Amino acid sequence: MNTLADLQTAVDKRRTFAIISHPDAGKTTITEQLLLLGGVIRSAGTVKGKKSGHYATSDWMAIEKQRGISVTSSVMQFDYAGKRINILDTPGHEDFSEDTYRTLMAVDAAVMVIDSAKGIEPQTKKLFKVVKQRGIPIFTFMNKLDRDGREPLDLIAELEELLNIEGYAMNWPIGMGKGLKGLYDRANQRVELYRPETEAQRFLPLDEQGQLTVASDLVKDNVYQQALDDVDLLNEAGNAFDPDKIKRGDQTPVFFGSALTNFGVETFLQSFLEMAPAPAKHVINDGDESLSPEDRRFSGFVFKIQANMNPNHRDRIAFVRICSGVFEKGMDVTLARTQKTLRLNNATEFMSDERENVENAVAGDIVGLYDTGNFQIGDSIYQGKEKIKFAPLPQFTPELFVRVTPKNVMKQKSFHKGMQQLVQEGAIQLYRTYTTDDYILGAVGQLQFEVFQFRMKNEYNSEVIMTPIGSRTARWVDPEQLDEKMSSSRNLLVKDVHGAPLFLFENAFAERWFHDKYPDVKLTAKL
Repeated sequence: MNTLADLQTAVDKRRTFAIISHPDAGKTTITEQLLLLGGVIRSAGTVKGKKSGHYATSDWMAIEKQRGISVTSSVMQFDYAGKRINILDTPGHEDFSEDTYRTLMAVDAAVMVIDSAKGIEPQTKKLFKVVKQRGIPIFTFMNKLDRDGREPLDLIAELEELLNIEGYAMNWPIGMGKGLKGLYDRANQRVELYRPETEAQRFLPLDEQGQLTVASDLVKDNVYQQALDDVDLLNEAGNAFDPDKIKRGDQTPVFFGSALTNFGVETFLQSFLEMAPAPAKHVINDGDESLSPEDRRFSGFVFKIQANMNPNHRDRIAFVRICSGVFEKGMDVTLARTQKTLRLNNATEFMSDERENVENAVAGDIVGLYDTGNFQIGDSIYQGKEKIKFAPLPQFTPELFVRVTPKNVMKQKSFHKGMQQLVQEGAIQLYRTYTTDDYILGAVGQLQFEVFQFRMKNEYNSEVIMTPIGSRTARWVDPEQLDEKMSSSRNLLVKDVHGAPLFLFENAFAERWFHDKYPDVKLTAKL
C-alpha cells in the first residue's frame, strides 16, 4: 500500500462478520452456501484447499466431525462482488459461548440465523445480547423456509418482543414447506421464484405498486395473495427502513430463505454487502483515544488461540484482528503486555483449517500468526513507538470443575504439554490445588470437558482421568488476607494460572458461612 488512498480503498472493501445461532438453526449450512457463492467450494459440505486440492468440512476438528457440532470458531476468507469477505463461523452450543463472545469482539457486523420453525431460542437470545452491547449491525436470516414453520408475522413480532430490536422484512415468504413458491423481495422490487424451470425465470419484476409486470400463474395462487396482504400490512403498519438504526444495531434487516436448498442466500449476501459497514474505529488505551483503520501504523489484537490445527506439526496459531494499517510479512511489532519486540515472519490466511501464507493484509482482515508461546488471548500488538492497547476481551468465571490426572503416569511429558497448550486456547480454565499442585479444570459447560478429554487423547496421546467436583463458585482472595487454614472441602483453596489464590465454594451457603467466620476477608468474583 503505497499511499493513504490505497489503504483507504483496500479497507473499504473489507466486510468482516460473525454468524451466530442456536445449535441446529443452520449456521454452518448458510456459511457453506456463502463459500459456494464465493467460488471456494465445489458443493455445500466441502471446503476446498486453495492450493492442495484437499477437501475438508468447515467443522474441521476431529471431534466436530464425530459429533456433528461446531466447538470452535472457524475463519474463512474469500472475494465476492469486489469485496474481501472475512466470515467467522462460531460455535452454536452454549458450552462454547465464551469462544463466540470473544469472536464477536473481532467483527464489524453479525448475522443471526434463526430456525423459522422454532423462532428465538435461548442461546440466540444470549448471543444477541452480546452483539447488542457492541452496537454493531445485526442481520437476521430466517432459515428453513423449505419446511413448514411458524407464521412470518409471528416470527417478526417475537424478534422484536424478545430481543427488543426493530425488525424490517427485506423479503417475504410466498408459502412455506411443500407449498413454498418463492419470496416477495421488497428491497429489490421483484419476486424470486423457488425452483424455477429456468434461471431466466428466477426473478419476476414488480411495478411501483408492487404488482407483477409479467404474466404468471402465481397471481392466481392463494399463497401469493396471502403474501401480498402481509406485505400491505407491513407497508402500512410495519417499521420504516432506517439505515441509521441498522448501523447502531437498533433495527435488523430480516431475510427469509432456505440455506439447505440455497434459496434466498445470494440475495441476502448481495444486500448484506450493500448495508454492512467497512472496518470502523477502535477505542484504545483505556478509552482515552480512538484509532482509525486508515491509520498507517499497524495494530491488532489476539482474540483466539488454536493449538494443533495441523496435527502433524503440533503448531499453535494466534488469530489476530487487524485494526489499523497494513500487515507485512517480516515486520517487527511490539507486544503491549510485555513490551517485547516480535518479528512476524509467518502469517496465514484461512479457509477453515486450510491455509496459505499471507504477504500483507489490512484493517478488517483476520490473520493467523504462528506462535511459540508469546501470545495470550486479548494481547495487543502494534508497530511504532506509541503504545496501542485495545480494550480487554470478555472472560467468564467457570461454574463446573474436575480434577485431572494422567491415566498413564509414564506419559507425564505429553500430559503436561497438552494441559498447557489446550488451556492457553482460553475455552477452559486451569487451577492448581494450593498445597499439592494437583490439576483442576474449570469450564462453563460439561461438553468442554468432553472435548478436552478427546483432544488430549487424539492430539497428545495422553488419556486423562477426570473426577468431577461439581458446580462451584470461584472467589479470589487477597494473598495478604489468606490463611491456608481457611480451606476446607466446602471451600477448596486453589491458585489460578497466574498464581493468584482463590476459593472454590461448594454452594451459596458455604460462601455465607465463610463470610460470617471471616468478615474482614474480601472476596471478589474476578481477579
